[in-house]
Amino acid sequence: MMFPSYELGSAYSVCSEAAGVAGNIFAFVLFVSPIPTFKRIVTNRSTEQFSGLPYIYSLLNCLICLWYGLPVVAHGVILVATVNSIGAVFQLVYVSLFIIYGEKKRKVKMAGYLVAVFCIFAVVALVSLRLFDDQSRRIFVGYLSVASLISMFASPLFIINLVIRTRSIEFMPFYLSLSTFLMSISFFAYGVLKEDAFIYVPNGIGALLGIVQLVLYSYYSKSLREDSSEPLMSSYA
Repeated sequence: MMFPSYELGSAYSVCSEAAGVAGNIFAFVLFVSPIPTFKRIVTNRSTEQFSGLPYIYSLLNCLICLWYGLPVVAHGVILVATVNSIGAVFQLVYVSLFIIYGEKKRKVKMAGYLVAVFCIFAVVALVSLRLFDDQSRRIFVGYLSVASLISMFASPLFIINLVIRTRSIEFMPFYLSLSTFLMSISFFAYGVLKEDAFIYVPNGIGALLGIVQLVLYSYYSKSLREDSSEPLMSSYA
């Protein structure tokens, strides 16, 4: 009588791990997406007008979510730790390139931001370990990770607003929007299967924003094709 229950539990575990692995893969696509920008920075030996702040924010977000995914905080969600450890390495490299190739004033500012990020993370880790027991530690870090993830939604919201105002998809590459959606929906499924609201709530919001981006891309790319065909039709007439 125990076999069906065991098989169901095994299938449930496989599905959750598959969703987490898929989320890691799609996140990796997002992590490597700025590489062309940094190739330009390295080639020109200048950060030009590019801003390093998004990478600072992303680094802090990755560190907090990495901390949440570790067994010392939350059990059974190690794939959250793996994806954010990879993300943290990428963001650290990007920030370092801003420090190396930025003007002197920007070097100092970015270095200060980097130190601040590690100080904030150290305080979060120390406070969560010293002042909270296992259950309350998970809740404390979980709320911080949700707040951090939701704050990161400012970027897609800005892009959505920009697309609507300009009626142009120039600033919203399709593959990035698709990767964002697939990553969010994968971790949403992972969180649901793990019964972890700290994972599925923010990623559910991210998936909804991803859908909005894809719908906007479809609508405005269709409008662009229709507009570009009108002069040909008029000329033919």
